[in-house]
Order: sequence, then C-alpha cells, then structure tokens
Amino acid sequence: MQNKFSWKKGLFSSLYKIYSNGQQIGILKDKMFSQTSNGEINGEKYTFKTKGIFKQHTEIIDNQEEKVIGQISYNNWMTKATISIFDKTFIWKYENIWNTKWSVIDSEGNSINYSGDSTSGKIESTLEDDLLLLTGLFVTNYFWQITIVIIFIIFIPMWNF
Repeated sequence: MQNKFSWKKGLFSSLYKIYSNGQQIGILKDKMFSQTSNGEINGEKYTFKTKGIFKQHTEIIDNQEEKVIGQISYNNWMTKATISIFDKTFIWKYENIWNTKWSVIDSEGNSINYSGDSTSGKIESTLEDDLLLLTGLFVTNYFWQITIVIIFIIFIPMWNF
C-alpha cells in the first residue's frame, strides 16, 4: 500500500513539519551547524547526534528508552548514505542530478520516495516505518547543510579580493 505525506519548512527555518492527510504528524528540528537534531513522529521522539570531523556518522537515539537504536554513515561525495536501524540496513540516495528527488530503499526494493525543494515536498512510501521516513528527511537536511558550508568556504575568500 502506498502512503502519501508532505513536508514544509520556511526558507531560513530549521523546522520541518510532516503532514499526512493535512494533519501534522511530525517535526524535525535542528540548529544550523549543530551536531544534534530532534525529531518527533506520531508521538515518538528521536535525537540524531552527528559525530566525527572528517568522516562523520550520525547516531539515532530513541528518547524514550535513551539508547542508540541506529546509525547513519555518509559517503564522501554526499550522494549516498547507509542507514542502519536495529538489524535492518537501508540505502539513502539522490534520484536526480538536481537533488530534488531522493529515496530510502530496503534490501527487498521497498522504498520511501521524496521530492521537493528547500521549502516543501512530497513523500510516497511503501514502507510502514515512521522513523525511517523521518530519517530520510534528516539525511537530506544534513547534506544541504554540508553543501552550504562548502559554498561558504569557497566563496568567502573570493569576496575579499
């Protein structure tokens, strides 16, 4: 069965709102350049804590049980990530060159498909996994933030000339 969701955020906001049938069911909130993001979906609360400097990874923490339940590993080119939650592994990847479509896929080919820009988008899922749906948005936000940092590092020296 295909489930449909949508998400919205302000252009300079750090708060994603996730909707199902027009009703808000979740949020993902971070602080720009922070190592920690907080998410909630259907009443369950999670923390995404990024660690490392050059080869970063993110721990997924269940706030109710206060324990790590998963991890996200990123490739060097910011085009793929491996998500491990409990004993299951998923692949996050961009689906087009403009990075406006991305997906999370399990080993059997089931997927959560995302599309959007910097302020809103749609989600279609054949997987019944709220945490995975939230994690797919987190990874996208993580890559967008890294891209902003890289652009900032490249263009700031040019402005000084």
